[in-house]
Amino acid sequence: MTIDTTERKKQLRDAFIESRGYWNEFWDALLDLDEDFFEAYTQFSSVPWRSGPLDPKIKELVYIAVDAAATHLYVPGIRQHVKQALQHGATAEEIMEVLELTATLGIHACTVGVPILVEELEAVGKPVSRELSARQEEIKAEFADKRGYWNPFWDEMLWLDPEFFAAYTRFSSVPWETGTLEPKIKELIYTAFDVSATHLYTPGLRQHIRNALDYGATREEVLEVIELASVIGIHSCTVGVPILVEELAGGGGGK
Repeated sequence: MTIDTTERKKQLRDAFIESRGYWNEFWDALLDLDEDFFEAYTQFSSVPWRSGPLDPKIKELVYIAVDAAATHLYVPGIRQHVKQALQHGATAEEIMEVLELTATLGIHACTVGVPILVEELEAVGKPVSRELSARQEEIKAEFADKRGYWNPFWDEMLWLDPEFFAAYTRFSSVPWETGTLEPKIKELIYTAFDVSATHLYTPGLRQHIRNALDYGATREEVLEVIELASVIGIHSCTVGVPILVEELAGGGGGK
């Protein structure tokens, strides 16, 4: 017996709401155009919600980090997941902290670019001094104290512009000094936007996974963050399908 398409759409909509906890109109066009694909996406995106160990509030904070990252900035998703996080008990301070943690993504211009600058300076016979002054040692110690680690990808920045690095230390440390999320969750937030398909910053990802594990995160928790971040490919549809529907309705497409 064939299920009436209207009834099937209702069933798929209800299944999404049951597993994900919400409905947004940006799903409507996708459900209308391809029920099978929508069903497959619902099953795919719901796996962490059915079996993942993280609290629903934390899941939503991970989505916020991925959508609010400077490399993605998916506004409809930010709005939806802020709303969902609040409904799951997140405070304004916790959501603000996630946004502050995510705002550090821009420093990767330096962690990628400055080492290349140092290499090229050496190639043209203008090597950079690697001896640290007392001030540079102080800044390095301050970063390690406030952020809880040191990684060699910071070295070149410290060599070339210690005061810029000192300012970044202050900027990136605010959530660590005044935030309310436990350190493990902070590191999972960094993991989320570093692993996102729009960034894929491997050095930071490795560092923050290690930090999260050191703070007590389990394998399952880290894996769940990666799984949650992996669904952003669907934004090709939540943005593109409504445009397709509008163009079809307007007679677009040509011959």
